[in-house]
Amino acid sequence: MVGVIALSACASNESSTPASSSSSSAGSSASSAPVSGTINGIGSSAQGVAETTWAAGFQQANPDATVNYDPQGSGAGRTSFISGAANFAGSDAALSTTELASTFQSCAAGGKGIDLPVYISPIGIAFNVSGVTSLTLDASTIAGIFKGDIKTWDDAAIKKLNPDAKLPSAAITVVHRSDDSGTTFNFTQYLASQATSTWTAPASQTFPYSVGDAAKGTSGVADAVKNATNSITYIDESGAGTLPIAKLVVGGTATTISAKGAAAVVAKSPLETGRAANDLAINIDRTASAKGDWPMVLVSYLITCDTYKDSAVGTEVKAFAGYAASDAGQQAAAEQAKSAPLTSTLAADVAKAVATIK
Repeated sequence: MVGVIALSACASNESSTPASSSSSSAGSSASSAPVSGTINGIGSSAQGVAETTWAAGFQQANPDATVNYDPQGSGAGRTSFISGAANFAGSDAALSTTELASTFQSCAAGGKGIDLPVYISPIGIAFNVSGVTSLTLDASTIAGIFKGDIKTWDDAAIKKLNPDAKLPSAAITVVHRSDDSGTTFNFTQYLASQATSTWTAPASQTFPYSVGDAAKGTSGVADAVKNATNSITYIDESGAGTLPIAKLVVGGTATTISAKGAAAVVAKSPLETGRAANDLAINIDRTASAKGDWPMVLVSYLITCDTYKDSAVGTEVKAFAGYAASDAGQQAAAEQAKSAPLTSTLAADVAKAVATIK
């Protein structure tokens, strides 16, 4: 199968054991017979590297199939999927209650979109500060910086957390996403939960404050920070490249970003309630504070129909989703995108949900 990704934009859970036999069998059963045809996805730029990786693996078994994925952003992906402009979406936020009530144009009459978690990744605070290679921040200080209350790098709040750093007296250039972004949603959800005295805006797909500079997509904010001294942004770890990422104070300890820590948080988090059995939206526990936990995490979903109008499309989407959630797909994404493989428990749940796609 040919997995061709068109990257046109800039750039449960009870077990913490990496996905193994259950996810592997999910991938093989979903794609036991080669499929053919073309399917188109739009969505998360954070998921872009993983999508490229999954398509490359998927093509080895299905030489007559093509997967096109355009990383326009999570919001664009969900909107395009609902309107029928895409056969599936990639999104760092699950479908909202309002979106679930929509008429999904690619789905059969009475069919709905379902959320399949396939990508777990920590969100990092990447920075480019003159003379500084290591930085520690807590939720309150991050909130102050991105709200615009903390304006210079030598602010007392930053100095207190970094007493040995040679912090310049330069102004902080905040860089945030300009597009409707699931990464922004997860970042602001974390701050709304953990920095309530400073971050007064609710979690949002769009950045809520008028501060700093805006850039589109994961690669857009990465490039902006690389090209602007004394700047800072929030970003999926896979997109940070060579930019240093700050340590996050979790449970009183300065913690280094890790996919393992992100996976540990997701493993402790329950599913959202009030959804269909095959809709696996996760209610992330932002209060997790055990050693190594990284609660500033995103879970990114493949959003598909439960039943497609075009059964051939449904067959190919089912096969692709099965591969993405399989052990092979998860391990490949972990290597290329620094994501955390699904736990065996979550992988088994995703396999059951994928099996319902028609």
